[in-house]
Amino acid sequence: MKYAFSTLGLPGAPLDRSAALAATHGYDGLELRAHPEEPLHPDSPAAERAAGLRTLTAAGVTVLAVAGYPRVAAPGADEPVLAELRALIRLASDLEAPYVRVFPGGIDLPEEAADAHAVRRLLAAAPFAERHGVRILLEAHDSHRTAAAAARVLGRVAHPGVGAVWDVLHTWLAGEPPTRSGRTLAAHLGYVQVKDVRSAQDLTPTGLGTGVLPLPEVVAAAPEDGWLCWEYEKRWYPDAADLPGQLTQGREYLQSLVAGQPPADSRTAGSDGLQTRV
Repeated sequence: MKYAFSTLGLPGAPLDRSAALAATHGYDGLELRAHPEEPLHPDSPAAERAAGLRTLTAAGVTVLAVAGYPRVAAPGADEPVLAELRALIRLASDLEAPYVRVFPGGIDLPEEAADAHAVRRLLAAAPFAERHGVRILLEAHDSHRTAAAAARVLGRVAHPGVGAVWDVLHTWLAGEPPTRSGRTLAAHLGYVQVKDVRSAQDLTPTGLGTGVLPLPEVVAAAPEDGWLCWEYEKRWYPDAADLPGQLTQGREYLQSLVAGQPPADSRTAGSDGLQTRV
């Protein structure tokens, strides 16, 4: 198993700081938030991309994914979405990242229409991604927050240039058990996005293993040779504790789960599929 964390937990931090934190705390890679607030994004010039790659390489850290914001199931014309996808793919290729993350974003549409938009756009972008050595990953999120919903789209796309990110918070909030989520996404999975929160009503991020998400079950359902990426949403919850002081504990916690040694305060699922402490 390899470990990464998202720069969403370090809003606006210089790339050299993120890379140094990953290397110091035992992480193999970073999920880079590709937004104008951050050091690298689709409008970054070539020189900045090359410098960023040198910084990461010098630290011994890889880019797991470039996390962008195209919404492939959203209403509207296809071309703006496809242009956004192509720009994101070029950035990932320049940073030698294997994946780009995209959202569904079809939450205001009927299921059939949202699916049709996503399938059409992903099919159109997939050959471009494949030529660049990049795979587009649809995150289980918003209009397609369950693994079943994401897999419904991906099964129709059926292209090696397209896969899935398993965001464990959203599948859990939808009441989908981790074993089912993992099994459903197995054929499509790029990596697993782990996190922890205070409760289903308060999504303030917490240290891994200190909130309510069923992370032991998630890790048990994840591929043994894959990636676990910690998405700590500090950008959206500025009052949450700072991430750097939690990085080593988080990585050690995940490693303990991978090794089959769950912590003493293990959890069990209630009849509603949500997790409670015992």
